[in-house]
Amino acid sequence: MSTRPDPVPCRPQDLGKFEILQRDGSARIGRLHTKHGMLNTPMLLPVVNPNIRTIEPREMWDKYRVDGLITNSYVMWKHNDLSEYALEHGVHKLIDFPGVVVTDSGTFQSYVYGDVEVGVEEIVEFQRDIGVDVGTMLDVFGRPDMSRDQIISAVDITAERAPISLEKAGEGLLLNGPIQGGLHDDLRALAGQVMGDVSGVHRGFTVHPIGGIVPLMENQKYRELFQILLSAKSTLPPNRPIHLFGCGHPLLFPMSIALGVDIFDSAAYALFARGGRLLTPTGTVRLEEIQEWPHQSSELFNWTPEEVRGMESKEREKVLARHNLEVTQSELARCREAIRNGKIWQLAEERSHSSGQLREAFLWVLEQLDEPDDGPVGVSAMRMISSTNPVRSGGENLVDDIEERPHILHFKSLLSMRWRIPGSWWDGSSGPPKRVVIIEGSKPPWRDSSLHTVISSLKEEPNSIVVISTPIGLIPYSMEDVSPWCHIDGSDEIWDLPLDEDEIVEELDELDLSDLPFIRISPGPVPEEKIEGSQIIRDWLDKCSIVDKLSVLNGLSPTYGCKITSDMTSRRSKTDRMVNLYSKGVHVISPRLNDGGISLTLEGARLLHSYSSKPPLSFGEEYSGEELDHPGIARVMIIDDAIPFVGQGRNVMQGYVLGADPHLIPGQPCLVVDSKGNLVAHGLAITTAREMAYLNKGLAVRIRDGALKDSDI
Repeated sequence: MSTRPDPVPCRPQDLGKFEILQRDGSARIGRLHTKHGMLNTPMLLPVVNPNIRTIEPREMWDKYRVDGLITNSYVMWKHNDLSEYALEHGVHKLIDFPGVVVTDSGTFQSYVYGDVEVGVEEIVEFQRDIGVDVGTMLDVFGRPDMSRDQIISAVDITAERAPISLEKAGEGLLLNGPIQGGLHDDLRALAGQVMGDVSGVHRGFTVHPIGGIVPLMENQKYRELFQILLSAKSTLPPNRPIHLFGCGHPLLFPMSIALGVDIFDSAAYALFARGGRLLTPTGTVRLEEIQEWPHQSSELFNWTPEEVRGMESKEREKVLARHNLEVTQSELARCREAIRNGKIWQLAEERSHSSGQLREAFLWVLEQLDEPDDGPVGVSAMRMISSTNPVRSGGENLVDDIEERPHILHFKSLLSMRWRIPGSWWDGSSGPPKRVVIIEGSKPPWRDSSLHTVISSLKEEPNSIVVISTPIGLIPYSMEDVSPWCHIDGSDEIWDLPLDEDEIVEELDELDLSDLPFIRISPGPVPEEKIEGSQIIRDWLDKCSIVDKLSVLNGLSPTYGCKITSDMTSRRSKTDRMVNLYSKGVHVISPRLNDGGISLTLEGARLLHSYSSKPPLSFGEEYSGEELDHPGIARVMIIDDAIPFVGQGRNVMQGYVLGADPHLIPGQPCLVVDSKGNLVAHGLAITTAREMAYLNKGLAVRIRDGALKDSDI
């Protein structure tokens, strides 16, 4: 087994900081900075008992690339031999692990045994003195069967202990601030607010574990688990990792991560092995019941189930534990890749079919997304939708739940709120539309399968609104290349199933078109005379596409979009798609071929800035005006010290942002401005405006081009 290099400590000024590297809605890939390297999230902290080591911690580091683990400081404190060694040599040497060491405080022991002997200050001081990276304060465990008054008491006592614990932690020990609250949404939200606001001399809490959930997982009450998570997240600061305390089965990873969990911990890899059970991404398998391995790993390739059953118990336990840990690490890697590819909800949906209880919980979450309420769960659901990039490259499998995925809901919401009928028609006339033409029974790319039919319909009646019928609803023809709508994976039959009349009326109502008559057309051969002289119609369709995308995806008023495209020319690809858009001969926009979105050039950014040159509100300021459907392209305001660098094309870093428009969408274009509203650069937002207000580490905006390259700064 090769030896992995020891981790590099973070810079002193970065200690305890968390940065977001990539995201897909609430799911995020992050990095927590510690004295013993980085915790790259989402990740699992395997539980290590100082007295019982099924897999040696050093092996976890070298072979399984485990960046951090969790052990129990109370167990070490209670045993004199462990305590003395740890105080003299440090916890890392005690367990022989070079990475990040996280410790629990004894709260779970109080849940199991009723009480612990150690004091609130004493256990934090002990964790500090043995060199723990992230310790845990001694909170009060809130069991689901407790009364509301008892839960309130648990929340209050935990809050009272918080500032004392932070003071004792000192400068070097990062601390977990657990969130209690039982099954009560309001108490979980209150606990999140209180614990998130507590500050110490050096810092507040670094990580927020969601506590009191083990009894729920033991009874497979996953709906209640996710309800607790969403309630707590509604008030927790977004610059701190969320730790699902005691959760470690791979089955729960995709859904939990999709809802915003960053860290897991569990002894399941060892406990299940001790009981002759194997972890798989879709559940648990008993060794005694199988003849072949249902899920392989490098450890199991060496054996057959019969051979493992014949082993001495300790040897069998180690084989199964290594498999369980490998499966755990593999599923987390799969989740991280799903975030990078915009597929975390697809993975969560797939896993939901593995368990009746998990499926029930998944469907409950979809209900919250479809109709968010006014409570804490609804707040988290709305944030999840609004923070999700509505477009993404690549295909998406057609399943029953696809319409409730956050990016689909976000796109539909933006269409309903921002899409408008054309201000004028291809023949130069104006006035209201006279009909809706629904193109159905055709497959994407619609510019190939349906363009002639669209042109023919518009030539017949210029005042027509053309929409396309897709397996997940109607979209304007101007959005025909937006993914995943144009990349839905399924059999050819899915495109031949027309919507019924009620569905059509409902879909048209979302676009404010339900008062118009509609006709349904299936593309077929079109007589040549019906498409002669069609270039003017094609040019008009291209302009509609740009206007609508700027409006729907980027918040630009359709009036301004029409100004940009009034004298539009374009360069097209070999596949006859627009690749560059010119306004008055200047290249301003490049339609993105991979997902149907919009990319700006510097001149395009300047043009859009001219329509919205005021700076956004600073963080903490309240907006008192009316809510606008088209607030303009989102802007990020930076501090003066960053202007020379960003203006030359350097990225905007968290901590240098003074304010940002609340409608900023990660993955979509934005403008970077100074405090007076002057354009500094343009790029793609990495995080939301709320996250920019909290984060002080990592990228805020990936800059495409600086606006001050030719100026003397």
